[in-house]
Formats: sequence, structure tokens, C-alpha cells
Amino acid sequence: MELDLHATLLAVCHLPPDDAVPVWVDLASQPLVSITRTASELSLVLPEADVPAGVQAQAGWRALSVRGPLPFHLTGILASLAAPLAEAGVPIFAISTHDTDWLLVGDDHLVDACAALEAAGHRVHDAAAPAGSPSSGSRSHRARRTGTRSSEGRLRRSPES
Repeated sequence: MELDLHATLLAVCHLPPDDAVPVWVDLASQPLVSITRTASELSLVLPEADVPAGVQAQAGWRALSVRGPLPFHLTGILASLAAPLAEAGVPIFAISTHDTDWLLVGDDHLVDACAALEAAGHRVHDAAAPAGSPSSGSRSHRARRTGTRSSEGRLRRSPES
């Protein structure tokens, strides 16, 4: 899979299920705004800079989007991404849209996430880089610069990263 890594830090917010969608959600910026209502909650994902103080939220998430659109008949996409991340001990928050799948990983797990995905054969690109530019290619060079591999092959962050 080809994935785009987005620079914006996101937050996952939790509101009561019968709350109206707040106006500040409609004013939120890119790369992702997700509104999900169930019988037990109203869950919002949006840039953490757009979340007002006092809102119950888990901040510090980075988004990886699968390059799409993806046809509905495809199977195993999330599993092929989630399995190497689980094996590397990287927690995820997954969101599917009409066109593609999104994985949110904690910014503090980003280096490990990119390394695990690339080791599984996926390619992670900088979403802000124009296609074909040197920085739009695989991020493995960055992961190698900012961490070391343990004897099991896992990437560990260097103290300065």
C-alpha cells in the first residue's frame, strides 16, 4: 500500500451521544475531520489546534491515509496495515471513509509505525511533498536517522528525536 503521512496533529474528542455537533467542528481545517455518532457517544476527529479548551480529547495523533480511492470489493487493507503495527506495539485509531482508510498513530509512536509499515512492504510518503519530489518517497531514511534497531529489529528512538 502507498500511504501519505500528514503533518497536522489531530485530536480524538468524546462528547455525549445526544449533543449537537459543535459549530467549531464545521470550522476545522484539513487534513481530516470525522464525525461519528453511536448510541453511546459522539466521537470527533479533527486538528487538535481546532479543539476548544475543556473538551474531553486525546491529542497528539498523526494521520496516515491510504492512497485511494479504494474500491469497496477490496479486502484485507486494514488488516495488512494493522497487523505489523500491532506486532510493533503501536496503538492505532482507524477510520474508513468512502474513498480510503485512515490510520491514526500517536506522534510518539510515529517512527516505530513508519518502520513497521515499511518492513511489511508498505511505502510511507510525506503528504505535503509534491508527487515525484525526493521528499515524497519512502520515509525509511528518516526512520534510520532518528533511531536504532534492537536485536529483534524494532526501531528505538534516539534520545534527541
